Amino acid sequence: LYLGSTLLSMPKHEPFTPKAISNRIKAKGLQKLRWFCQMCQKQCRDQNGFKCHLTSESHQRQLLLFAESPGRFLGQYSGEFKKGFLDILTRQFGTKRVKANTVYQEYIKDRNHVHMNSTCWFTLTGFVNYLGRTGICKVDQTEKGWFIQYIDRSLEERREKMAKKVKMDMDDEERMRDIIMKQAERARERLKESGELEEEASYSELKKSDDQKIEFKLPKMVPVKDKLKPLEILSNAARSPTDRKFDKPSTSKSVTRPKSALDEIKEAEEMYKEKKNRTRCWLHPGIVVKIISKRYGERLNNEKGVVTNVKEERFACLQLLSDEDTTVTVEQKHLETVIPALNRTVLIVNGAYRGQKATLESVNEKNYSASVRICEGVIRGRLLENVEYEDICKWHG
Repeated sequence: LYLGSTLLSMPKHEPFTPKAISNRIKAKGLQKLRWFCQMCQKQCRDQNGFKCHLTSESHQRQLLLFAESPGRFLGQYSGEFKKGFLDILTRQFGTKRVKANTVYQEYIKDRNHVHMNSTCWFTLTGFVNYLGRTGICKVDQTEKGWFIQYIDRSLEERREKMAKKVKMDMDDEERMRDIIMKQAERARERLKESGELEEEASYSELKKSDDQKIEFKLPKMVPVKDKLKPLEILSNAARSPTDRKFDKPSTSKSVTRPKSALDEIKEAEEMYKEKKNRTRCWLHPGIVVKIISKRYGERLNNEKGVVTNVKEERFACLQLLSDEDTTVTVEQKHLETVIPALNRTVLIVNGAYRGQKATLESVNEKNYSASVRICEGVIRGRLLENVEYEDICKWHG
């Protein structure tokens, strides 16, 4: 204000008065969404200020830019809104069924979010219907409003890849089995030709007539030599040491039985399975593991939990046994396997028989190993000895 030649300014509120605090909160916080201009990135406090902004020169320049390529701006804002909305949905709610308005309220808490009035969707209902049409979410309407559930396509893709990998592994195993069978047949033929392997006797059906006599032959008895008489023993003892003959100790070492071709084939097959099935990640859903790090707090140290999900082959989602309502995500290097009591079910988490369920037979505490017996599948009943603690884990189901 000018009064003559004197400049007078409007009085301001004191720094910590309620009005000054209210003005600062309004400046920092969210305002009415309808009084926000997306092109100019300007938030107005009331309808009068928004009306003045619409008539301003800067806003008119932005409208001219929008008029040149409206599709580009509209597509850009719609894409950013969709990306931000789905980020909130996937990170905070995952694949759970949730109310659409709840996700939207979480999204607009960010002051720098893209407003819906600048997108191609006029209402939240239209955007929800778009998510249902495109197959991004499962959408259903109830009396309480619209509900959405995110469809995790990455999980389905991983499942398809795992199914293809299992199928390829099965094909490889069948081919390997055929090769092993052919090698075993060739080895058996070579042993027959060399005479080391006797041909199996062919047995025929026992047929005899009614009047045929039955004969029995007893084996000949070998005559037992008479024991030395006491006089002969004394005479032998009276001989000079030079006349006695002592058996020289045998210097030849015990000859180990050479491996047959079939044993070598079996050993090669076990080595092939071990190399193929041993991986860095040993986590499996359904096993019980123990947290061995204080990184996640003193309360969670030495706690046991059930693995409900495995992420990125290094993170495990655990449901604590002490508190089933508590779920934590722990890295694999901060976990260790749990060995149950004898005769309990374990899962082989690594090695040649990875993924097989077995029964714990015995534990060798000195060598940190155990003996387990497989309890399912084609090889049910096979005993595996000297299995390391890191390769087996308690099965919870």
